[in-house]
Amino acid sequence: MEPTTDKQPIKDPTDFLPLRGTDHIELYVGNAKQAAYYYQQAFGYRLAAYSGPETGTRGKASYLLEQGKIRLVLTSSLEPNSEISEHVRIHGDGVKTIALEVESASDAFKQTVQRGAKPVTEPYRLKDSHGEVQLSSIRTYGSTIHTFVERKNYQGPFLPGFRKVNRPRMSPPVGLRHIDHCVGNVPLGEMDKWVRFYEQVMGFKLLITFDDQDISTEYTSLMSKVVSGGSGYIKFPINEPAAGRKKSQIEEYLEFYHDAGVQHLALATDDIISTVSELRRRGVEFLQVPPSYYEDMHARVGTIPEDMESLGALNILVDRDPEGYLLQIFTKPVQDRPTVFYEIIQRKGATSFGKGNFKALFEAIEREQGLRGNL
Repeated sequence: MEPTTDKQPIKDPTDFLPLRGTDHIELYVGNAKQAAYYYQQAFGYRLAAYSGPETGTRGKASYLLEQGKIRLVLTSSLEPNSEISEHVRIHGDGVKTIALEVESASDAFKQTVQRGAKPVTEPYRLKDSHGEVQLSSIRTYGSTIHTFVERKNYQGPFLPGFRKVNRPRMSPPVGLRHIDHCVGNVPLGEMDKWVRFYEQVMGFKLLITFDDQDISTEYTSLMSKVVSGGSGYIKFPINEPAAGRKKSQIEEYLEFYHDAGVQHLALATDDIISTVSELRRRGVEFLQVPPSYYEDMHARVGTIPEDMESLGALNILVDRDPEGYLLQIFTKPVQDRPTVFYEIIQRKGATSFGKGNFKALFEAIEREQGLRGNL
């Protein structure tokens, strides 16, 4: 199994929690079979493996979807009174697990718990004819958990209990490569608490800070800090609301999710024009910025070797930092609650997060909030 980035992390002998990459993201959803169909048809994921009653797993069904180095697991409960059912009842469809691949799940658990992490599941092993996997879990913000996955002794399709699915793709892939970053929303006053958690408990570094002057519009604002681990290949921005004249996107998320949680996953592509063109053709809806956004683009980012007409037609945003530039666009929420959505991003050297696009992006989000009556 490969890590979720194009390069192997460089080992740091002082790193007490060496991370190989994002192993997978698990979402608890109301109907995993139908959600899997949507992700296959709209986003071009391949159904790679399945776990459920037919494979000996009782009480739930899970579908493993893959594209590039991205693994999404969609899980539904088959019982009305279960942790999964309760999660979906409270939050709607949402991310439960951010799983990280490690050299040792036992040591990762020990190192983090002794530094203050709240344990969820002590190290345990799963075995089948393909070998064994060791797993352990700790809590992070809200109901979200981190699961440590040690799979160096396993050659199966995913995890024991999953059976490989051999069937043709429903639709071709759209060019998604790996998870660029994963964004969490937390209540007012909790951002610094969780930044300290990642720094002290998991050994992450504070990468960048955005305050309410960086991320604001006429009506709303928020604050964000980005922490980074895994030799820089795992990045977690953490957002909290800031004072504003109206309800911010973070407050709307927290109101409908009823807790802190994962707001969006940023998915990397090498050809954003092709990826977004195909996603739009398949019916994926994106936020819209006004045409005026593109009028001063050259002044903001300079000359770039891109088809500017196509970027404008597709509503793709552009930003620059000292290392290069990036292209990005954001979907509308992919479920009825205004909670989880996706970012499609292509980096051309840039290592930042699109600071120059914040105002236009958040004004687009506010327009959607207004349509929902939540601004």
